[in-house]
Amino acid sequence: MAVNKTALIVSALGGASVAVAAMAGASGLRVPASWAAGGPHGGQMIQASTAPVFEPAPGAPQSFADIFERVSPAVVSIHVTSKVDLQALRRQIPGMDALPFDIVPRGGGDDDNNGRPPPKQQSSGSGFFISANGYIVTNNHVIDGAEDIKVVTKDGKEYVATVVGHDEGTDLAVLKVQGSNFPFVSFETAVKPRVGDWVVAVGNPFDLSSTATAGIVSAYNRDIGQNFVDYIQIDAPINKGNSGGPTFDVYGRVIGVNSEIYSPSGGSVGIGFAIPADVAASVTQQLIAKGKITRGFIGATIESLSSDLAESWGLGDRKGAQVSDVLPGGPAQRAGLQPGDVVVAVNGVPVTSNVEMTREVARSQAGDTIHLDVFRGGHERTIDVTAGLRPSEQALLQGGQNPDDQGDGDSSGAAAPHPAVGPAILGMHLAPLTADSRDQFNIPQTVKGGVVVQSAKDTCDADGQTCLQRGDVIVQAGDREVATVADLASAVDAWRHAGRAAIPLGVRRGGQGTAFVPIKIAPSAPAAAG
Repeated sequence: MAVNKTALIVSALGGASVAVAAMAGASGLRVPASWAAGGPHGGQMIQASTAPVFEPAPGAPQSFADIFERVSPAVVSIHVTSKVDLQALRRQIPGMDALPFDIVPRGGGDDDNNGRPPPKQQSSGSGFFISANGYIVTNNHVIDGAEDIKVVTKDGKEYVATVVGHDEGTDLAVLKVQGSNFPFVSFETAVKPRVGDWVVAVGNPFDLSSTATAGIVSAYNRDIGQNFVDYIQIDAPINKGNSGGPTFDVYGRVIGVNSEIYSPSGGSVGIGFAIPADVAASVTQQLIAKGKITRGFIGATIESLSSDLAESWGLGDRKGAQVSDVLPGGPAQRAGLQPGDVVVAVNGVPVTSNVEMTREVARSQAGDTIHLDVFRGGHERTIDVTAGLRPSEQALLQGGQNPDDQGDGDSSGAAAPHPAVGPAILGMHLAPLTADSRDQFNIPQTVKGGVVVQSAKDTCDADGQTCLQRGDVIVQAGDREVATVADLASAVDAWRHAGRAAIPLGVRRGGQGTAFVPIKIAPSAPAAAG
């Protein structure tokens, strides 16, 4: 703490009680007796002007200068030359500054280049040495699509870098530069700061090299939509250009890799997210050893099991992950896994969400046998699946979107609905899936069967958050596939007679995959007296 030279500094030992009493009398303040004995933490009492001020409690650094001086030489600026991807630059995620959050483009081009080569752009991020022989950790999105990568150290030296390996799933990458005796830092995997402990982020926001910001750990295990990372939330300000840089504890150990920010405006609002050191250490070691990360894959779309959905399946308060779709010809389908199955454990490890199941499956390698504990039809069984190789995240994303078959699901300009078939079921009028209904509601060819919702009134889940609408296709009801309106009616009757308050319906909307929605079942009307 900086102290005015004219201030009276009083020792917490000899003479403290006299000074405290004199100060109290002069200011009218009531001073606890324990403070006269040196304070609850043994701190010194300092008189600056007339206001009493106390030194920080033990553990609160008076300056981060020593930490920064020690670790900053290991942090580098990364400058990337790549082709302009206008669609990626315009991509936005509401509330979250979409990856790459830290790219600072210094170039551009038009959508129509008239046959000329695509324009180039310059962007920048951060990284840090993890070995003396030139291995550097950064984010995958910093170097994604790079044609040339240049690394600049704190002392201004420039190096050409090559990509050793990268992993979309965790947004990590490892680079290599030629040389030796580079200053480096280490991941701290044995211990971690507590929530509320100080941390320091070092990087190159907005191309301002060797910038340090300080804050605290705000939370652990933040789920921000990534399958393989539970992020550390920190409140040390990080901005565009900080991505790929390290977050240090007060001992100068790397506890995370800065990756994302929460930002409605694009600038820092004080909420940042870092990849934990244990995840980063494991991934970077594999990238250095093998150049890539391989994960198991079963070819199933899964969703978390809400309490309402669990109740509609008759599972009570059981937790798990529900299978929505299986990839035709994929490992899950070959093993007999079905839409509507609820997975409660993978290889004996309980799972309570789709993310947990994805991570457990991904721990396997192609060819491994994965044991799935599954609830189906009120009974538990074990299904053994031979794992395949998980495709890249980009390939998985594209696999769910087929531009040739897609419709946007917007039926606002559609022709008048087909005549309803039979009485309303669960408040809906339904019709078979035909060529006309495909045209009417832009239903893609990937939807092979089911019945089409022609009209729906107040057909929502228990929370009213998810409602069915015209053009939706119901492909499953409970544990039964739906090919006709009669199939749906029969399944609803069976669920009602079993005393269930709701039935899970498997629904396809537009080109999206199947989603299960628990829809309330009205009780049967009492029989009239004879």
